[in-house]
Amino acid sequence: MGRMRRALQQRLPVAAGLATLTVFLAATILLPKTMRETLRDSAFDLVLAGDQQLRRPVTPDLKVIVVDIDRASIGALGAWPWPRATMARLVEAVASGRPAAIAIDVLFAEPDERSPAALARRLGSVTGHAEISALGESLPDGDRLLAQAIGRVPVALGFVLDPDRAHALPGATIVSRELLPFDDLWQAAGAIGPVPPLAAAARGLGALSLPGSMDGAIRQVPLFVAVGRVLMPGLAAEALRLATSASSYLIEGEPATLLVGGRPVALSRDGLLRLAPVPPWRHVARTLSAVDVLEGQADRGRLKDALVLLGGSAPELNGLRETPADPLTPSVQIQADAVEQMVAGRAPRMLAAAPIAQPLTVLAIGALAVALGAALSPAAGTAILSGAIALLWIAAIAASVLADRLVDPLTPTLAAAMVFAVTAGTAYSSTRRREALVRHRLEQQLPPAVVRRIIERPDLVKLTGERREVTSLFTDIEDFTATMHRAGPEELVTTLDQYFEGVAGIVIEHGGMLDKIIGDGVLALFNAPLDLEGHPQRAVECAIAIQAWSEGFRRRAPFAAIELGRTRIGIETGLAVVGDVGIQSRLDYTAHGNAVNMAARLEASNKELGSAICVGPDAAARCDAALLRPLGRLAVRGREEPIAVFEPWPSDASPSWRAAYLAAYAMSDGDAPGAALLLQKLMAERPADLAVRRLAERLTSIRKSGLPSPAK
Repeated sequence: MGRMRRALQQRLPVAAGLATLTVFLAATILLPKTMRETLRDSAFDLVLAGDQQLRRPVTPDLKVIVVDIDRASIGALGAWPWPRATMARLVEAVASGRPAAIAIDVLFAEPDERSPAALARRLGSVTGHAEISALGESLPDGDRLLAQAIGRVPVALGFVLDPDRAHALPGATIVSRELLPFDDLWQAAGAIGPVPPLAAAARGLGALSLPGSMDGAIRQVPLFVAVGRVLMPGLAAEALRLATSASSYLIEGEPATLLVGGRPVALSRDGLLRLAPVPPWRHVARTLSAVDVLEGQADRGRLKDALVLLGGSAPELNGLRETPADPLTPSVQIQADAVEQMVAGRAPRMLAAAPIAQPLTVLAIGALAVALGAALSPAAGTAILSGAIALLWIAAIAASVLADRLVDPLTPTLAAAMVFAVTAGTAYSSTRRREALVRHRLEQQLPPAVVRRIIERPDLVKLTGERREVTSLFTDIEDFTATMHRAGPEELVTTLDQYFEGVAGIVIEHGGMLDKIIGDGVLALFNAPLDLEGHPQRAVECAIAIQAWSEGFRRRAPFAAIELGRTRIGIETGLAVVGDVGIQSRLDYTAHGNAVNMAARLEASNKELGSAICVGPDAAARCDAALLRPLGRLAVRGREEPIAVFEPWPSDASPSWRAAYLAAYAMSDGDAPGAALLLQKLMAERPADLAVRRLAERLTSIRKSGLPSPAK
């Protein structure tokens, strides 16, 4: 009996390990495509990062220069979007350096409405005076000026894919002896291109659209896309074609190879070029500030015979994209990376035999993990298995360095680690002890709600990201910079410590989660990580409590002496990606999404509205209508149309005053002067209600300018 028990104990670890390996293989086959691609992309990111460390820098024979519309340029030349005349001056300044070609990573989809000629034409149309419209032909026209500047040098302009319109653009000239090798092109029904005068002046059109991976990061740039039934190049490919004076694209050979001006680039069937990581210094070395180029402070000699990409890193251009290396990479730098990669002839792509080689590799290293876990001590088995995994990664990185072929070593690594852990854990009966240690550490580091969630599912090692609806609450202290100058360092730290402690307590009391402290602001999430019923209203009630508490706090001694500003709050509800919770050394649970961004922007809008709490439309729609009053419609970055915004009713506003306010607000849609007059009368009853004053001022200003009412 004892012999049978010992035999069972010896076989159980092997059986557990083999079962784990079988389940892992089945899971990798049955996983949704999105999860498999996310895992594969993560593996390729790591392999390419290792490739970058080993690969020797190569000086390209075609210079690539980025002229960056950065914060300094925006500050010197005015708010974005710039007048077309300014863009024309910039293009002419670049062209004066005699570059080989220019590619502009900016979409000029709408005619210039701010030039003198456009204003004259509009005024003539409104007044019915044809002579005023005719005057526009003799006045400076921004589109005409930019078209003239574009016509002086080979320029590629950009377009974006649009699935909602069936508008095609002129296709690329492609020469191929065989059928085109594409079977999975990124395509859309139509596209939005530059206005006709600019399109006619440009010598090329390229796609500005960049495809995000399943995690939202940009890892690929399109060499070709399909607009309806028309094949179009990407901006990087079109820029290289112009720079090499090529009249067409040539596709030949098997495997398919794209020739642009005699430069070969391997083609994938989806027409996308996988980007290799670029060291940060490379972006800096090839970049010139737009204002320096325009004002002659940059070395224009660097532009001679170079391929110049013109775009922007300033947030106002909405051109910042997430990449594996940086969550805020300018799209123009991504396009420049693609051009340099094409010049170097690099096209990292997955190994053709991967569908067969991958499972065999998992089986081999999994079997090794079973043998090591069952036969050796954890320390010895870990050492040998680590060596095998290291060889696997070395082979994958070598394949990338030597042949630009990408192999996934991450999945076999995960398989080996999982199988070895199960096998060794079963053999040495340490699973419960490790779980107890993990649980103890969790209880010391994570919020109670998160701890309970992990304890309920002890098989979780990590809570991966999930998409869920959240309500974001963002706070900020008004005029905090001035407060910093008035307070001493110790006094300021003491004030902030007590302030954050008070705000955090109110957030937790209302069921929210304190996500992070940013400077003098707080980001709180409601409905994360666990479900919270009525979370939009809970967030609004929390904001009311924070605002009331903070008003009392800043009036108490010694905080009144430093004149701590009032707390402004923004709230919005929407989908967000939340994660991750790390259980090894620290908690890192946060949210990414439009709701978080909108809450921050709404908080900043309080300054314009005169309010203390600004609630977005999606959150307001989920709250009790009697809780909030409308403040009008507001243009907010990130939304194409103005959005309706709200704030909680002042607690001391009488029912009759509230009814009068709503009546005045309803009148503002059709009778802005009358609404402004009623609001001014209401201000007499509540002179401290700054939001009413600001709304009346906006109505009065809009009436004078002839623009639509803020209630529309």
